[in-house]
Amino acid sequence: QVQLVESGGGLVQAGGSLTLSCAASGSIFSIGTMAWYRQAPGKQRELVATITSGGNTNYADSVKGRSTISRDNAKKIGYLQMNSLKAEDTAVYYCNSDVKSYRGSGYYGYWGQGTQVTVSS
Repeated sequence: QVQLVESGGGLVQAGGSLTLSCAASGSIFSIGTMAWYRQAPGKQRELVATITSGGNTNYADSVKGRSTISRDNAKKIGYLQMNSLKAEDTAVYYCNSDVKSYRGSGYYGYWGQGTQVTVSS
């Protein structure tokens, strides 16, 4: 079993910054792509950023230039640093990771429980 636990959400004023963390634990042989998604009330879940095991990154246009995704492979933690936050960044942020549980297995996608980010204008 694999668990992903997000932390770092909260209430922040517009223009402020937050860093979200996603800690992976359990039966983990290796972690592939890690990603952050978000879901605002009444909207579909959307992809925010991804980072491969090799460190290649991609960002949604809505956060490009304001956010940085990173990871610590040794600690099995992913991060999403968000700057210049806007009211429209308010959402529940979810971590998603592709995990190989043992040497012969394939990668399976796991989700965290989400962490709320609220940006006050």
